[in-house]
Amino acid sequence: MAPSHRTRQVVGRLALLTALAALSTVVPGSAVAADDLPAVRPTAETPAVYDDEAGGNADADDPAIWRNPADPDRSLVIATVKEGGLRVYDLDAREVQSVPAPRAPGPDDAPGRFNNVDLVPGMKTRSGKADLAVTSDRGSDRLRIYRIDGSGSGAPLTDVTAPTAPAVFSGSQEEINEQRTAYGLATWTDPSSGRSYAVVSRRERTELSLLELTAGSDGTVSYRKIRTLALPSAFKLPNGRTWSPCAEPDELPQVEGMVVDPETGTLYAGQEDVGIWRMDADLGGTPELVDKVREYGVPGTYDPETEECVPGADPGFGGTRLRADVEGLTLLRQKDGDGYLLASSQGDNTFAAYDRELDEDNEYEGGFRITAASATLDGTEESDGAAVLNEPLGTKYPHGLLVVQDGDDKPGETGRDATDFKFVDLKPVLVALDD
Repeated sequence: MAPSHRTRQVVGRLALLTALAALSTVVPGSAVAADDLPAVRPTAETPAVYDDEAGGNADADDPAIWRNPADPDRSLVIATVKEGGLRVYDLDAREVQSVPAPRAPGPDDAPGRFNNVDLVPGMKTRSGKADLAVTSDRGSDRLRIYRIDGSGSGAPLTDVTAPTAPAVFSGSQEEINEQRTAYGLATWTDPSSGRSYAVVSRRERTELSLLELTAGSDGTVSYRKIRTLALPSAFKLPNGRTWSPCAEPDELPQVEGMVVDPETGTLYAGQEDVGIWRMDADLGGTPELVDKVREYGVPGTYDPETEECVPGADPGFGGTRLRADVEGLTLLRQKDGDGYLLASSQGDNTFAAYDRELDEDNEYEGGFRITAASATLDGTEESDGAAVLNEPLGTKYPHGLLVVQDGDDKPGETGRDATDFKFVDLKPVLVALDD
């Protein structure tokens, strides 16, 4: 059996990281070693999904946690599985609903592919306030919006996307098929106006787009573009040289993981091979680079035969806490504005925590790993999306919940790419960060 596209990506990433480690000239002891970080263990995991034809080309990616205010024990986790659509899980990590991604509009067109998901609580609609799940459909370059029903029905998500919802970045179906489309996603509601927004990134490009969500008279929800912003794709190094992350020809360093702090109106965006940016959520200000990946500034040459990047010598301009890719970003909110910005450091299977407070300049506060709880409940590797909620979720998670994607679920079926989501009690995570 030929290796899948995902397998080739993983092999290429591991080869690159191994080479970088060998070539690194960073001062020993200056970097945060993964094995030195405290470990926490998952309490549950969702059923594995498989990125092959038999598995419906499902690939776990990004979760969101919806708290049922009337009955927290019946809260839900809503997660994307790319071409497999959406999955909804209860707090025991059991699947309660599967929502398919849209079919391809034509025989040569791309099918729906749900990449990221985020929530909009209490949006005003024609039928009253509604909690919404918003997902980026990379396959069609659109957002899809679902109303969340907490009554305990077997199908808590109902599609309320307006049929006229426009493409986010593309001007035609031909452009959509090139898949430079809607990718990362973060939603937020402006407390001063009550208006709700989504910030969407573009695959293989540095663009971010601000969209305002709009409620239709027929109960559907659409959106309109407010403005766009492009992050840098090339960077001036202290040695006077200009650096861009190595990638396939005509690919720019993309953003996926994003989260908005609604209390400060701050957007954090993970440019995968660069680092974490901080900027105004309305995309009106100047972005600042909060932290860099360790590989920042390392030159690389793309080899078309192996489809891998061959790194050069490390000039030592990178960070010490994140190893590319920077992936899932999520906000752990505490009282009085305290809390953490959590970031998935995909390259070394760890999570980094930064102070949420802007007056602390998002100072690094430590990190943790998620390791195996048993022979059948593994930890996380190559973690992508993440979501955290620091609120009581009934008897199962009275201290809150962290949900993360596991990019290599073990034990899995031989010869199949298995992914899933791990549920982690928030209390040991807080203890690890307070140590």
